[in-house]
Order: sequence, then structure tokens, then C-alpha cells
Amino acid sequence: MKQIVLITALAGLLMSCSAPLQYVYPVSGEQHASPASNVQRVEQPSLSYPEARKLIYSDIFYDHRETLYCAAEFDEHREVTLPDGFIVSTHQKRANRAETEHIVPVENFGRTFSEWREGHPLCVHKDGKPYRGRKCAELTNEEFRRMEGDLHNLYPAIGCVNAARGNKNFAMLGESVPSAFGSCEMRIEKSRVEPPEPSRGTIARAYLYFDRQYKRFSMSRQQRQLMESWDHMYPPDAWECERNERIRAIQGNGNPFVERVCR
Repeated sequence: MKQIVLITALAGLLMSCSAPLQYVYPVSGEQHASPASNVQRVEQPSLSYPEARKLIYSDIFYDHRETLYCAAEFDEHREVTLPDGFIVSTHQKRANRAETEHIVPVENFGRTFSEWREGHPLCVHKDGKPYRGRKCAELTNEEFRRMEGDLHNLYPAIGCVNAARGNKNFAMLGESVPSAFGSCEMRIEKSRVEPPEPSRGTIARAYLYFDRQYKRFSMSRQQRQLMESWDHMYPPDAWECERNERIRAIQGNGNPFVERVCR
């Protein structure tokens, strides 16, 4: 009984203290070769993923209801109007709903946390069985919650496209790989995915931002080269600049890879 009370008290203390905490992430000694390699990591308010997911629709995309990969329109209830020629080849039940996509998949950084891999003393079901993974990291680690709820990494996507992408890495596959969704030219092959051209710049700058902002996340040399290439080939448009400013107003920091063009 004493153990249960102690665990409950610890959980309450952890959750009550987590919200106001803010961190400054220093730049590591290694400097990546990129146009904004001298940009410092900055502190930002912590948003939980549920909070961030609500803000995406209420405060950021309220007047620009368009998904990332397929440019599909959705309404205030997140009901999607599928583009002409769109083919639902998988996850049909999720095809008419806008979901919140992590451009950098949660698993890509989540597995760097011990709570994800091994669990934590506070991560125990009501029946006494321990658990680990994303839910455990969410419960016990402030840094994980900060990364998971970072608005610069979140974007609406058609549910079935979000599901098909999963945690696959972005790559160039070529036209020999057919589109998985008809007119939405999202090409998928095993553990790799090639996104439609209009989304590549936004994807690249989310990855470059995450690589700069969080010490736990790093890209391979090949991945970084691809993202830097996309960043150069597909610069920010007016909406990406506006989205960045809305996120800055909420979260307290902008994406420097967007701002160097927009300002």
C-alpha cells in the first residue's frame, strides 16, 4: 500500500512540475554543413501532443485547411474532400479524415529515450503489469513531450496517407515506382517513401529544424544531403512563412530554415 501511495505521489509531482519547465539546448561541438549551421537551439514553451494537435486546427490551419502531401481540403470537422483521381488503396476507413502527421516520425526520436525502450517505475498498468514505449515516454519525460508536441513538426494529412507513410524514411524512388494514391503522387517502396514535389520543401525544413533544435535527433549524411537539396529546390511560399509566424506566436520560436527566406 505504501508503495502505491509513493508511486502516485511521484507521478503527481512529476506532472505538476513538468509544464513550466523550459530548457535551452546548447549546440553540440559538431557543426553540420548547412546554410544555417550557426543557428542556436532556442528554448520554447512545452506543449503536450494533445494540446499541440488542437492548436494545429484552431490557431494555425483555421483558414488554410489543406493537407501536406496531397493538398486535399478539409473542413472545420476535419472531414476531407479527396482530390480528383485520388485512389484509396489502403487504410480505407481513414481516407476521409484529416490526421495530424509528425513529419519527423515519433519513433525516429522516441527510441532514443530509455522510457521508450525499457520503461519506467511509474509506467505500470492498473493490473500491476509494467509497460514501455510512447505512452511511457509521454508520462515520464518532459523532453520527449516537448519533441512530440513541437508544432514545427506537425501538419494535417489525409488519414490513409498518414497511415501508409508510418515511420518510413523519405527518399527519391523515381517514376518506376507507381503512385500509391493515384493523382496524389506519393510513392512507397518497402521502408522508403517519395513525397509529392509540392510538399518536399516543407518536409525538408522540418527535418533540418529538428536536427538543429534537438540533440537527440540526427540525420544520416545521405538524409541530410537530400533535405538540404529539397530545401534549396523548393523554397518557402507565403503560406509556409505565415504558418511559421503563427507557430512562433504560440510556441515562442520560429524555424530558422524558413525565416532566413521569409524575413
